[in-house]
Amino acid sequence: MNWLRRLRHSIKLRLLAVFLLLALSVAFIFISGAQKAFSLGWREAARPLLMDYVSRLAVDVAPTGTPEVVRAQAIVDRLPVITIAIAGPQVNWRSHPEAQEPRGPRKRPRDENRHDWGDDRDWDSLLQRTSADGHTITFGLNDTAFERRPRLFGFALTALLLITGLAWLYVRRLLRPLDDIRAGAMRFGAGEFGQPIALPASRRHDELGELATTINTMGHDIEQMLEAQRALLLAISHELRSPLTRARLNTELLPDTEEVAPQRDALLRDLAEMARLISDLLESERLAGRHAALHREPTEPAGLAREVIDELATTQPSARGIRLHAAQHLPLVPLDRIRVKLLLRNLLDNALRHSADAPLPVELHIRRTGEAGQGIELEVRDHGPGVPDDQLPHLAQAFFRPDTARTRNAGGVGLGLYLCRLVAQAHGGTFAVRNAKPGLAVTVTLPSR
Repeated sequence: MNWLRRLRHSIKLRLLAVFLLLALSVAFIFISGAQKAFSLGWREAARPLLMDYVSRLAVDVAPTGTPEVVRAQAIVDRLPVITIAIAGPQVNWRSHPEAQEPRGPRKRPRDENRHDWGDDRDWDSLLQRTSADGHTITFGLNDTAFERRPRLFGFALTALLLITGLAWLYVRRLLRPLDDIRAGAMRFGAGEFGQPIALPASRRHDELGELATTINTMGHDIEQMLEAQRALLLAISHELRSPLTRARLNTELLPDTEEVAPQRDALLRDLAEMARLISDLLESERLAGRHAALHREPTEPAGLAREVIDELATTQPSARGIRLHAAQHLPLVPLDRIRVKLLLRNLLDNALRHSADAPLPVELHIRRTGEAGQGIELEVRDHGPGVPDDQLPHLAQAFFRPDTARTRNAGGVGLGLYLCRLVAQAHGGTFAVRNAKPGLAVTVTLPSR
């Protein structure tokens, strides 16, 4: 059930349940304890006093030996909780005629061998007196005098619940910084370190304030570590370009003979792959920064896709078999042409490499998207073996390779899909990967602005 799941996963709801249980337990223990104490201790303490008091009332009703109704009525008026019944040869009168008999415990057979203590025995001797002329005067409790008791109990319970609610609100106010801490931790987990966890000055020195300060310090340290790592990676990439260029020039100057040509061509391919890797690293760091600069211009998506396919076909003949399915009357979309060409080239290259033996060619679909149809959706789908479902969330991570041996043989380094995701996010779009069964489908949406 939803409420049980919410109760199990919410500290606030569990605190509220504890407060309510505590309030009801205190009320029950107090009421039952008071009743038990009264029922166990009244005989030893109050019964002799009650017997003496009833005897005095009986004398007031019949001072001359004969009960007087006027005096009995005066006592009832003065003490509304008492009922009086007089029965005898001369006077038969009840203060409350609607009552069947005076209120009291059920009468039990009298046992002369029993004492007057215990289990309300000899109730007649407690509440009944006999006047000198033989009249029986019976005292009881007036039920109507206790009509307000349930209402007072309700008031007491309401007050108890109100106090519990106020206590809960105060505890809720004390725990409110947990929401800010949770939101801040989620921001840090998403890589957004620019906004620290903010707390009022009055809360900065309590336990939650210290926790927020610790998390802010941790986030600042992680941000500095990532910035240092990014700066080091950029520096190394820049420094590698110069020796890589010199190595390529020296390799091209090697004699083009039958003995040297195979090694020369292999070396040139490796150097080209290293240059591409460095370029991808630099581009990924530029796009991963907070202020990724895009040079947008109105672009016709289908024409851009044909350019990328033609460029791929110069190095990969299989690219000529790519099927382009573009919707009619596609809008001009403001795109960074260089970055989107990089996205398409990586997606198509990845699909071609992983579906070399597939019976069907790679497909590229371009559709309208968005509320007004001003954005576009790009989908690249191959018919290869795909990847395990548990690895799909990791495909767009840097340097992740689901099949290390196959990817290395194909020349990949695990940056292609990562760069595609960064390009999509830099344009304000989305990036999604799914198993098309067979094959893999990558969907990218690029909004109009």
